[in-house]
Amino acid sequence: MEDTLLMQAVTIAKAAGEIILDYYHDDSYDVSVKNDKSPVTAADLASDHFIESELKNTGISIISEESECDPATRRSLKRFWLVDPLDGTKDFISRNGEFTVNIALIEGHSPVLGVIYAPAIDMLYYAQKNGGSFLVKNGAGESLPFTHREGYVVTASRQHLSDTDREFLSLNGITDVEQKGSSLKFGILAEGRATMYPRFVGSMEWDIAAGHIIATEAGCRVVDLVTGQEPAYNKESLFNNPFIALAPDLDYARLRFPGFKGSERV
Repeated sequence: MEDTLLMQAVTIAKAAGEIILDYYHDDSYDVSVKNDKSPVTAADLASDHFIESELKNTGISIISEESECDPATRRSLKRFWLVDPLDGTKDFISRNGEFTVNIALIEGHSPVLGVIYAPAIDMLYYAQKNGGSFLVKNGAGESLPFTHREGYVVTASRQHLSDTDREFLSLNGITDVEQKGSSLKFGILAEGRATMYPRFVGSMEWDIAAGHIIATEAGCRVVDLVTGQEPAYNKESLFNNPFIALAPDLDYARLRFPGFKGSERV
């Protein structure tokens, strides 16, 4: 059953990517601002509508960035799809190609399969629990990771590099940083092109669920910096705690972390 669901998610993500590209190549789309001050475009909404209509055929409930769900109903779900129909809207608007479609299946409080598709560069990452992690690019598929980098090589957000990120880099003497948009940062880590992805602010569960399992199935670790455990899903709040994703051979205990303010204190 999980293999079937994974292939369905792959097919749906790729088709949603084609819908997004129709807007990407047409400058006439409108950009609106949501209540949380983040941008949303017609491409986000069209992708969301298509993905939800297709995933309904699985009979599994859906939680999406662009579709509201009553918190009480959401918390009662034991199994559901978690979707970001266009992750990296700012990257989409700036036309750098670094935006993705993210689809994950959550069971209990953990992802059991995940798909990330970057339509502008035709890169597909996918994984399922105990099944390994894979990248398909230009029609060729390979299991991950490709390589094992040594030392501290950070991948960080192109749009959200914060003062806390810079403090973390300074504390650990890190100068090798590759900034990428959307969930592609998890892909870079899973491939072995980076050794860590720290994220201290500004992410939601749908931003990371697919990347989480793609990274862990490639042998990486993802650590919630508040709980010290793997990130949990379908929490009371869908905001993520600060976290770090790490290459398999990186010694987490040797890293130094900045302090956090308020709810972000570790």
